[in-house]
Amino acid sequence: MLSDSAHIFVQGGNGGDGCTSFRREAHVPMGGPDGGDGGRGANVEFLCDDSLRDLQSFGRRVHYKAPRGRHGEGALKKGHDGEDLVVPVPPGTQITGLDGTTHDLLVPGQRVTIARGGSGGRGNARFATATRQAPRFAEKGLPGDEGWIDLQLKLLADVGLIGVPNAGKSSLITRATRARPKVANYPFTTLEPALGTIDGERRQLILADIPGLIEGASEGKGLGHEFLAHVERCRMLVHVLDLVPFDGSDPVRNYETIEAEIAAYDPRLATLPRVLALSKADLVTPEEADRATAEWRARLDGPDVPVREEWEDPVEPAVPIVVTSAATGQGIDELRALLLRTVPERPVGGVDGVDLSDAPLADHKVYRPRVARDWAVERSEDEGFRVVGDGVMRLLSRHDLENEESLEYVESRLRKMGVITALQEQGFQPGDDVEIAGVLFEFDPEG
Repeated sequence: MLSDSAHIFVQGGNGGDGCTSFRREAHVPMGGPDGGDGGRGANVEFLCDDSLRDLQSFGRRVHYKAPRGRHGEGALKKGHDGEDLVVPVPPGTQITGLDGTTHDLLVPGQRVTIARGGSGGRGNARFATATRQAPRFAEKGLPGDEGWIDLQLKLLADVGLIGVPNAGKSSLITRATRARPKVANYPFTTLEPALGTIDGERRQLILADIPGLIEGASEGKGLGHEFLAHVERCRMLVHVLDLVPFDGSDPVRNYETIEAEIAAYDPRLATLPRVLALSKADLVTPEEADRATAEWRARLDGPDVPVREEWEDPVEPAVPIVVTSAATGQGIDELRALLLRTVPERPVGGVDGVDLSDAPLADHKVYRPRVARDWAVERSEDEGFRVVGDGVMRLLSRHDLENEESLEYVESRLRKMGVITALQEQGFQPGDDVEIAGVLFEFDPEG
């Protein structure tokens, strides 16, 4: 069974802690601090892998945690960085990241970093200065990004077969390709998309049998709404219409219903080239099939229907009509030839009309000057003050506040960041409590 969605937990590795160490060697007095830095935590990356076809593996494993960085050691030994966790996904996977950003992995080899590892802490050797020659503190490593993300697979098919339930799509793809979906004479026989391949002399096309749609599918009704996403990657749609609907419904009404649902789901899909395949021709006389073809040609290729300029052959009608029968093979070769001739070529390395031949295969971090401070001062309920923001949170999480030297360093950093000045502007007085990351501080503005 095709698995086309997953909800998983990802966690970047924690950074390694810096080391507090002093050089101790015979005949070397006052060796000084030599604690090394901690290693960087590993990232969680997703790689587009052409050997995969669905997201089934994510049903067996839900948590993906990257390894942490090694702690620093004495003699200025830096901890090893964690080895990035690379998670393969099939082409066509769409990932909604931790920050809500959507990433499309379409080209094999393309990768994206979803959860970054935490940076390693600095060893005490990095804090030695002329006035602090023997620092007895080091930084802790920061935790990596973590959270739940969503994966959705949108098949990279060239042609999508659409239509109401039991219109003959599964029978048609069975006869036109080597696909073997389940075929039966009742609605909703197809419970998952089926793929088939048409081979030509110079090109190959992938057909997708999209499970039957009903009215309201774009709003979540029936089964088809779960698979409408698979139509998004197609470059042409074949609307399969039953000449003799088994339930006695009106073919015109069926056609309009499906087209309306496609347009409601994504207006772009309404502009895709179409082919109308009138199926089950073996159940009507040739005269009835010819009459139905003439009626549909007048309806679809009338004066109000624009001719699609992107089609290669200018003599093709706006919506070609092919009469088919999966039982007898009528029209199958004609449909194959039509698709091989008219399906628009995909740009080299591109999908959905976007050329991805020059798409980067790796993330590159761009460093820019910080424009605004990432912390703020607030009044607390008990007439004290509270400092909030990522900048001060990172500072406090890196240091052991039980260590007196470490605490002094934190206070000096807060002063350089402008926290004390901002508190005074808010009316801070000596003796007032200041809460930062759940810790109460007593600052002396004159200190």
